[in-house]
Amino acid sequence: MSTPTSAPPTDAVDLSPDELKRYSRHLTLPEFGREGQEKLKATSVLLVGAGGLGSPAATYLAAAGVGTIGLVDFDQVEESNLQRQILYGTSDVGRPKLEVAQERLEDLNPNVDVNVHEMRLTSDNALDVIEEYDIVADGTDNFPTRYLVNDACVMTGTPNVYASIFRFEGQVSVFATEDGPCYRCLYEEPPPPGLVPSCAEGGVLGILPGFIGTLQATEVIKLATGIGEPLIGRLLIGDAAEMNFRTLKVEKNPDCPVCGEDPSVTELIDYEAFCGLPSTDAPSTNGTDTVSEDSIPEISVQDFKQRREDGDAPFLLDVREPYEAEIADIGANQLIPIGELLQRVEDLEADPDDEIVVHCRSGGRSAEAVCKLREKGYDAVNLDGGTLAWSQEIDDSVPTY
Repeated sequence: MSTPTSAPPTDAVDLSPDELKRYSRHLTLPEFGREGQEKLKATSVLLVGAGGLGSPAATYLAAAGVGTIGLVDFDQVEESNLQRQILYGTSDVGRPKLEVAQERLEDLNPNVDVNVHEMRLTSDNALDVIEEYDIVADGTDNFPTRYLVNDACVMTGTPNVYASIFRFEGQVSVFATEDGPCYRCLYEEPPPPGLVPSCAEGGVLGILPGFIGTLQATEVIKLATGIGEPLIGRLLIGDAAEMNFRTLKVEKNPDCPVCGEDPSVTELIDYEAFCGLPSTDAPSTNGTDTVSEDSIPEISVQDFKQRREDGDAPFLLDVREPYEAEIADIGANQLIPIGELLQRVEDLEADPDDEIVVHCRSGGRSAEAVCKLREKGYDAVNLDGGTLAWSQEIDDSVPTY
């Protein structure tokens, strides 16, 4: 295990004549110069997630001359990505994100080595992947993977440049350095499932990941070159709606279960279970919660459609937010947002003996709702894939988002 530092150790590397020309604006910065550029070239950075944050961060890190960039993702480009994920274009819809990202970054700067890891980052592979790199930039948008990345960074001694976005607000900090706090020092426990919606559920201003991801890339460059004061022990919060920034101090917690003086977590755990979600073989890096078919009773969209046509349709409950129902509607009998469900069980218009099919956008929130309702004695099942599956398999006039 290496020792976390504020600037990863780098070996001297030579710059080619083409690189001297390409990076001339860096070389003329007195605080940066040739030494800073050589340090940047010798640095390897792993970006976890190639979405809203990963797109601008990867673009600017490649342009700046980071020697090796690794990308972890497993998604394909969707049309709904294009509002904010600037690595991709309309002609890329349906292609693997990493395939497109590698082409774009290598075209932007052929001096950069781009490694792609088309996989879900899990407790089984995270340590092996992360220990290959000097710095990690975490741009994921779900809690299991954030805690996984944090713990793996602490255990491998790899600085973790963290960023997150939601609606109009973003956060940036640097965790898992030798003397600084880790993510668990700030958020020791995850929020209850369903309390904090993902970007797909809650929305995000398209430009927000641009300036937060750029701040994230800036912190990576500062760590790599030793320039300036990294956000170690500080959480920067940016509000695009009010256009203001504030900085909160984050103390290293001596009792932290991962980075504290006597850590109780010394190996990677089941992060889905830790975050109160149905356990899966691997956590997602793009915010889509998947559930085990063995633990959550489900019905396919095809079977539900057939039962509707046969006049035997169960009660359909939508647990999304009202603004989501305005975007895509598949004929639910009632809408009760997942965050209000337990407080409003008495408002449920279905009889306790009725079969209830629960749906959301993709199946994650509805799986949680099924668990809650079954605990209350209701015969509830999950509509597998939610409105996304309905649009893809039943009725393509239903919008996806």
